Amino acid sequence: MKFLIIRFSSIGDIVLTTPVVRCLKEQVSDAEVHFLTKRVFAPVLEANPYIDKLVLLNDSWELMMHQLQSEKYDYVIDLHRNLRTWRVKRGLPGAQKFSFHKLNASKWLLTALKINLLPPVHIVDRYLNTVRSLGVVNDERGLDYFIPVRDQVKQQDLPASHWFGYIGVVIGAAHNTKKLPVHRLQELCRHLNYPVVLLGGKEDEAAGSEVASIDPIRIYNACGRFSLNESADLVRKAKLIISHDTGLMHIAAAFGRPVLSAWGNTVPAFGMWPYYGSTKPAPLNEVFEVKGLWCRPCSKIGYDRCPLKHFKCMEQQDVLRMAQVAMEAVIR
Repeated sequence: MKFLIIRFSSIGDIVLTTPVVRCLKEQVSDAEVHFLTKRVFAPVLEANPYIDKLVLLNDSWELMMHQLQSEKYDYVIDLHRNLRTWRVKRGLPGAQKFSFHKLNASKWLLTALKINLLPPVHIVDRYLNTVRSLGVVNDERGLDYFIPVRDQVKQQDLPASHWFGYIGVVIGAAHNTKKLPVHRLQELCRHLNYPVVLLGGKEDEAAGSEVASIDPIRIYNACGRFSLNESADLVRKAKLIISHDTGLMHIAAAFGRPVLSAWGNTVPAFGMWPYYGSTKPAPLNEVFEVKGLWCRPCSKIGYDRCPLKHFKCMEQQDVLRMAQVAMEAVIR
């Protein structure tokens, strides 16, 4: 049987679909699994051995649809469920369709009226419910992330001061209201008496330079210097990861790394906290959030700036305790 799984974006969301890919491939006899995503996110999946073919959203929609139609899929598993995936499914009339239930109404109630009707279930299990009728069950092995050999970071690519271990601090996120401000990141890193590698994209390079300026020897700014897979490898090799609610947090969980996560405008109740499965002992996984703010969560995604201009969800984060927990973990 031939399956097409669809998830166009983003990094973390795609990583969270990997248990579906693996369980489908291993539990359905002779399953051929294809995955459709945006070209920019191809590195997340290109080395995944459970994917038989990676299909990329092209500049030409017609060319992409012609490619998909020629595959004659038996099943389409839509784990994104938006207008674009609806168009894909409409163009594949011969396939049986299964679509993820996004619970948008419940998310709106939580963000707009602070009424929480969301089930206390991780999104991984909700993704897997999409294929439950096919006899696919959660194998509890957690998330997958595979790094090609060419993208593995060599020791000499890091300062010698970081060769024997470091704490990875993910300073980036898709939206500013998910990120600790620079001065709070500086305060956090001042209290991490351990080598630190700052992780993020090119857009985080300037902020990383500001943070690293408080101790340029102990704090290495890797933002913008490494590709996505190379950054994932730095996450894999870290003693511990401190992260916002972002893709590298989920990649850290895929590698079984201890994670301290700082939450701003989003909340774990959306079902996207670090996910480890249950076949191995779970590492340290502690959530840091400012309790009692009537305005949280203000968005299921995020904003460029706090709508109320006080940004208490990040300004009031207990970074001293965050640093203390991190240090206790790495010096054991």
